[in-house]
Amino acid sequence: MTSPAQTLSPADPGTHAKAGPGLMIAALGVVFGDIGTSPLYAFKETLNPDHGVAFSPDAVLGLLSLIFWGLMFVVTLKYVVFVLRADHDGEGGILALQALARNAVAGTGARPWVWKAIGALGLVGAAMFYGDSLITPAISVLSAVEGLEVEAHALKPFVIPITLLILVGLFAVQRQGTGVVGKVFGPVMLLWFLVIGLAGLWQVLQQPQVLAALNPRRAAGFLLTHHAQSLAVLGAVFLAFTGGEALYADMGHFGARPIRLAWMFLALPGLALNYFGQGALVLANPAAVDNPFFRMFPGWSVLPMVVLAAMATVIASQAVISGAFSLTAQAMRMGYLPRMRVVQTSGEAIGQIYVPSVNWLLMAGVLALVLGFRSSSALSAAYGIAVAVTMVTTTLLAGVVAFKLWHWNRVAVVVGVLAFAAVDLGFVVANSLKIHEGGWLTLAVAAFALLIFTTWAKGRRLGLAAAAAQQVPLEPFVESLALSMPHRVHGTAVFLNPDIDAVPHALLHNLKHNQVLHEQVILLRVEARDTPRVDARQRIEARFMGHGIWAMTARHGFMERANVPEFIRILAYQQTLAIESMSTSYFVSRATLGDRTLPGMNPVRRALFAWMQRNAGRASDYFGIPGNSLVELGQRT
Repeated sequence: MTSPAQTLSPADPGTHAKAGPGLMIAALGVVFGDIGTSPLYAFKETLNPDHGVAFSPDAVLGLLSLIFWGLMFVVTLKYVVFVLRADHDGEGGILALQALARNAVAGTGARPWVWKAIGALGLVGAAMFYGDSLITPAISVLSAVEGLEVEAHALKPFVIPITLLILVGLFAVQRQGTGVVGKVFGPVMLLWFLVIGLAGLWQVLQQPQVLAALNPRRAAGFLLTHHAQSLAVLGAVFLAFTGGEALYADMGHFGARPIRLAWMFLALPGLALNYFGQGALVLANPAAVDNPFFRMFPGWSVLPMVVLAAMATVIASQAVISGAFSLTAQAMRMGYLPRMRVVQTSGEAIGQIYVPSVNWLLMAGVLALVLGFRSSSALSAAYGIAVAVTMVTTTLLAGVVAFKLWHWNRVAVVVGVLAFAAVDLGFVVANSLKIHEGGWLTLAVAAFALLIFTTWAKGRRLGLAAAAAQQVPLEPFVESLALSMPHRVHGTAVFLNPDIDAVPHALLHNLKHNQVLHEQVILLRVEARDTPRVDARQRIEARFMGHGIWAMTARHGFMERANVPEFIRILAYQQTLAIESMSTSYFVSRATLGDRTLPGMNPVRRALFAWMQRNAGRASDYFGIPGNSLVELGQRT
């Protein structure tokens, strides 16, 4: 049974119920960077003549209507009103939603395929996020720098070098953390939404007939009139909604209420006014279709807007990069990825982390995209499919939570899921038309991430099963010590082992080769729970086995770090044990699996798992163990 904190009511505003102006502005700087910079390229791409739609006032009004009502239905109704209610102990995101859905069906007698389907949906959504993490920094920064061409076409050769320079600088400062930089994110995005909103409002006042796009019949009429081109156009319209998933993914930083208020009163009005302003501009001056965003501004202000847009796109990129770090950490703790080095960049916010290997891989991929596609228009072909698939998985998992956990009316849930899923699948189909133009790239990245997830999870499961077959039961071993007690040495030895009822292989090797046993021995199992955080009262469980030996289980959530020395300090406090950090050694087994222990995996996946196992991060980094206190003993099974 889950605790009340893990099964919040759908009406509960979350753990940040008090949403003051400061928290709203802070949310702007993290949550809305991606969707907030979509006006740089989204409307321009809907008017791309390659879609086969001739330019006309009716076409402009129809496209604007599609964008506006998409923002209202997909972002406002689906995410802001409904999905943000899926608060898993204050956390959001696809893996948190997967865990919440699993908790919802646990103990309900659901068939095994339901459990597997929920797990698969979460993994697919998480894998797709990595594809999005590559595209967002590239297309956002590149589209901002392209504004230089509006007033000075001679600067076009410098667009790519400037973009690369900004991106290299962005990834280079990740090791410093987002704490200091984050203080300016909110005010910059507030300025961004105010400026783009006012610029759009001025254009609307010049051409008020553009407000006819508020009529949803314009959207329906466009789709009926241009049914042959509608899928291609919807793929471009979808660019206005990318980043909507971030509203839920970043809920843990601010809570649902500040995000809702920031969207309704700041982000949504700024975006809607700007899109309508771009529409008004091209109605008055069709030549502005080449870059309607920057052409809304007078010549003297284009360069300052390029600078502001570059700052906004850096913020949008930062949010996605930070999300990739958080997703990687969650996946490690849930057993989908091998250990990697994770650096905590803040002493106050546990969510502010830095994963060096992910950072440099992302940087290499983003730079390659910029050099390969060379324009935001070309990159838009690769953008969208990964986000659209993630939105589908979110809809389905949220439906499970609404029915099984919140006990909403079955008919209402089915109707709601079908409505949202129909729109989501429509965007998936629309974006699938761009697969051959570049969409294959994000799908390839997502497929590789999914292969990594499933290979590591299955290999780890088979490895643990093979190790369990060779293990010695703990209780008979402890009883045998009374008959033949080895030499005892001063200090405390902590042996990490996944099975608390078996003797760790490291302990057996230590006895075999060193023929000694420490005065105090702690057999520790670190258990990752399917919840963001673990209640302090449930964190430590220990039993005394005799002869100075303790069997201990330490639990942590997927948003918490597995800090083994801290677990030992808690045990010492609870049991009044004399444990000195300077005389404590930590023993771990570094297993190497042979082919015979992985019978259910093909040779390619066995080789991939072996490579990940060899290159997994050090236990001292992952478990917070001081390097000079760690003893690793090899084991081949």
